[in-house]
Amino acid sequence: MAIAHEFNYEKPGSLGEALALLTQYGSRAQILAGATDLAVQLKEGMVTPECLIDIKGLSELNTLEKRDGQLIIGANVTFTQLAESDLVRSELPMLAESSLTVASVGVRNRATIAGNICSAVPSLDSAPALLVYDAVVVVKSEKGTREIKITEWFKAPRKTAMTDDELVHEIRVPIPEVKHRGVSVKLGRYRGEDLSQAGVGVMITETNRYTVAFNAVGPVPVRSAKIEALLEGKKLDEALLKEARAQVPGEISPITDIRASKEYRVHMCQVMLGRALNAASDLLAGKSVDIEHLV
Repeated sequence: MAIAHEFNYEKPGSLGEALALLTQYGSRAQILAGATDLAVQLKEGMVTPECLIDIKGLSELNTLEKRDGQLIIGANVTFTQLAESDLVRSELPMLAESSLTVASVGVRNRATIAGNICSAVPSLDSAPALLVYDAVVVVKSEKGTREIKITEWFKAPRKTAMTDDELVHEIRVPIPEVKHRGVSVKLGRYRGEDLSQAGVGVMITETNRYTVAFNAVGPVPVRSAKIEALLEGKKLDEALLKEARAQVPGEISPITDIRASKEYRVHMCQVMLGRALNAASDLLAGKSVDIEHLV
């Protein structure tokens, strides 16, 4: 299917030029980076911008480094880079592992994690890892810089806390100061390139602090304060896992659609939560876990 409408194409030579274009066009502009979502939206007429602003050439958005106890991920960093980075695999292995669940190799080679969160679809694969690690999104405009907690980023399906004149500059992910392990579990209809029917992410520290997040089972990806409070400071056992699973129906609000029923999504979130918690606990203890086959 061809793109059926005309638009201006701009390739700014600096971040300042990009921000000036966003000020000029506002909601009439679309940012072009990986374009794995945008190309489809253009072809299907879901978006009809007056201008595409191509930021792929802005080297200052390519940062992937550890700084001040945080992993800094520039807006142009792809899922393949995250999955293959020795730094990410060492410091935040859950983020590297979950990056491998995104679509196909070809898509991961182009798709950026910044673009993924900007799409703000309920099923976005990067959400559980970013949520459990308390990531912060840094956005810029000609008016200045803002830091937005990932827990406050998603406002509604395809709607974020970013304004029309702002651009994601980087994502900052705090690296826990104590030993930890996280696990992200994605339920799909088949292995390979598929949207998530439901997703669960958990992180456990050696001090028995827990964070839990869900995606694809509500209007936006969310953290579960009730389950986290239930688990806080406790060692996992079957009784505690049973209590945690019982909390799931009250913490998510799935729908029935072509990919799954709401009842199936609730049940599988309960199953995946238990498996993810056990897997993270085993990894923390130095045991081997086949994360790919948890569901």
